Amino acid sequence: MMYVMSDLRVELATFPTTVEPAPRLATAIGLGPDDLWIKRDDLTGLGGGGNKIRKLEWTVGAALAEGADTLVTTGAPQSNHARLTAAAGARLGLAVVLVLRGSPGVSRSGNLALDGLFGARIAWAGEVDQAGLDRAAAEVCEKLRGTGAKPALIPFGGSSALGARGYAHCGEELRGQLPDLRTAVVALGSGGTMAGLVASLGVEAVLGVDVGALPEPAAAVCEFAGLATPEGLRIRHDQVGAGYASLTAPTAEALTLAARTAGLVLDPTYTGRAMAGLIAAVRDGDIGPGERTVFVHTGGLPGLFGHGEGVAYAEGQVVEYRA
Repeated sequence: MMYVMSDLRVELATFPTTVEPAPRLATAIGLGPDDLWIKRDDLTGLGGGGNKIRKLEWTVGAALAEGADTLVTTGAPQSNHARLTAAAGARLGLAVVLVLRGSPGVSRSGNLALDGLFGARIAWAGEVDQAGLDRAAAEVCEKLRGTGAKPALIPFGGSSALGARGYAHCGEELRGQLPDLRTAVVALGSGGTMAGLVASLGVEAVLGVDVGALPEPAAAVCEFAGLATPEGLRIRHDQVGAGYASLTAPTAEALTLAARTAGLVLDPTYTGRAMAGLIAAVRDGDIGPGERTVFVHTGGLPGLFGHGEGVAYAEGQVVEYRA
């Protein structure tokens, strides 16, 4: 087999990812030119990149150790985790079934297009809540077992105590790259990314920006990081807006600012909200000039092209040149 396992981890990506200075973006949001750095976890290599690969190295590694031949996971139609699960399956020769909320035909672009290229099969669960999505995934696993397959259910968003190990390692990378790091800013979705960073950097060094994926994201962070209470966790809830799938005005502004000052492409759901949260944190004094700050770019670019509001907003920024 052409993959390497260490303990339960299977190597799927290229680490460590780089950190890059963003002086023009820093000054644009009110920080000093040397204060802001970008952790390029969008450049992890496999399947379009992104943070979910760090978690999948552990959760898929565990599945392989248990003899699985099929990966099953859940998500929204434009799920980055689903896309990278499909890519991991393709890399390792495993079948993949993605159990997605909603119905077919709404969109065939963005992550869904890549799901198809990677050879994943889609099981549409309808308009269900997370509990309904979990039940649908359990039913898919049961049917697969009936055919003789050996499915492994990968958790929503790849987030679990095991998956969080990937971001504990990321925190260790960051400490080595920027020893004077004061705050790491990251999107908070299913909880595993923030949990891993908190486990290695400490609660005071991580600012999570809630994107609206879970009703109680702090509880998920506590569970995956092994914390008894959420006391001390730094979480902003002011960027959710109308909901997970919406494009908020602060997020749209953040997309434009990052693109025009750093050539940095963000997505409307996760990294755009996280950047909006960073901007808000500087404005209200939670993060100040002179503090070494890292924006953890968790990827998600393919999702932009499956987000109708996001694409329409971006196209609306085109200005015709007239001499």
